[in-house]
Amino acid sequence: MKYIVALDQGTTSSRALLIDENGKLKGVQQKEFKQIYPKQGWVEHDPNEILSTQIQVFEELVSSISPEDIISIGITNQRETTVIWDSETGKPLYNAIVWQDKRTSNICDQMKKDGLESYVKENTGLVIDSYFSATKIKWIIDNVEGVKSKIKENKILFGTIDSWLIYNMTSFKNHVTDYTNASRTMIYNIKNLEWDNELLNYLGIPKSILPKVINSSSEFGHFTYKGLKIPINGVAGDQQAALFGQACFEDGMVKNTYGTGCFLLMNTGKFFKLSNNGLISTLACSFDNKPNYALEGSVFIAGAAIQWLRDSLKIINKASDTEKIALSIEKLEDIYVVPAFAGLGAPYWDMYSRGAIFGLTRDTGKEHIIKATLESLAYQTKDIIDVMEKDSGLKLTSLKVDGGACMNNYLMQFQSDLLGSEVNRPEIIETTAMGAGYLAGLKSNIWDKDQIIKNQKIDRSFNSKIKKMEREMMYNGWKKAVNRTFNWIEK
Repeated sequence: MKYIVALDQGTTSSRALLIDENGKLKGVQQKEFKQIYPKQGWVEHDPNEILSTQIQVFEELVSSISPEDIISIGITNQRETTVIWDSETGKPLYNAIVWQDKRTSNICDQMKKDGLESYVKENTGLVIDSYFSATKIKWIIDNVEGVKSKIKENKILFGTIDSWLIYNMTSFKNHVTDYTNASRTMIYNIKNLEWDNELLNYLGIPKSILPKVINSSSEFGHFTYKGLKIPINGVAGDQQAALFGQACFEDGMVKNTYGTGCFLLMNTGKFFKLSNNGLISTLACSFDNKPNYALEGSVFIAGAAIQWLRDSLKIINKASDTEKIALSIEKLEDIYVVPAFAGLGAPYWDMYSRGAIFGLTRDTGKEHIIKATLESLAYQTKDIIDVMEKDSGLKLTSLKVDGGACMNNYLMQFQSDLLGSEVNRPEIIETTAMGAGYLAGLKSNIWDKDQIIKNQKIDRSFNSKIKKMEREMMYNGWKKAVNRTFNWIEK
């Protein structure tokens, strides 16, 4: 039996998955790493810890098989998170600034004042927000001692996490990324498929530090393990990898990933389509060297809100407890948790919103807050689906779901009730890693499109059980709560 190894470098953990040549998931290893919060609104990771945990789980995963049986490696990663390192020593010059980080909000405000919103949207597909890599790069260049001098010496490289891993795994030989990750930087022109000179000049980012951009299913280099050179043949940002892993190959197909955040993507094919309702346009994975596009709605805090219940409030022991608790109490009456801990993403894009709980009464208990927090994942998903339907002109009849929280049956049923649509959970919920594996397998010629589609099997379907009027009343209450969080922090 031959295998593909998928490395899934996420926001809170590094994982490695073993996929056999029949497309079956045969093993998983995972290791969490430290979340660093130097100041309010700042979120960092140690790049060396990311690398070491990723290599560690790889070694643990393949310890029971022969290295000769590994055909290739696929990599998927947390997107937008930014690393800058010394090209000669491979040493990071600062911690990785995570996609959730808000320190560059003032840079974004200045970009808007300077009239760059339309240009950014029309050329990168994105909105101006601290979420993306561009302003993080600028912050490091302007604020970290020694970076500017090393730029003059041509000793600095930038990368999203995929590039950081590849550079180290190929022994400093390959400085590359793929289209999907490049499209999340806010400095990559997704119409012309090149780094955007106007934005680079405005932000003071030299082109010399940027990686080469290639197709998601390509030769990214070789990882030498126990004397064997294993090709890295697939790379994609986590959400585009999940879209591919769910076999959303046709125009109009939609998936939602319930992870640290929620990320809903619709395949829009070969056409670059701009949103009129707060979504972003991005590059998706493709079978050829031609670009493939998607509309995306990004929710910053989803599973992270459940972690907040566990780690900060300490009112649950583990995330899976939320299902039993939610089922143990009656339907909530006008209680809403808006988890805008890192501002609001799509479709609102308010960097200054903050989390809030609405509808508290004297008899509100912790169980109500837990249930309302869980339901917030479904409400935020509906926010995005409503505007996605407006942008696409299509009516959603079913939603493909993945990510850890999709195993919560209460949440999936509530999501179906709220949408009035069918929700389909696959047998293999590791669709992000599977997407990276499929991309590597395609390049290695062990799978084709039809085999990937054939590998899709549904574990359970959820169908709406409530009436339209009740659905609308619940959602109207949510919209009122969200509106009251806008611009909580003064600019």
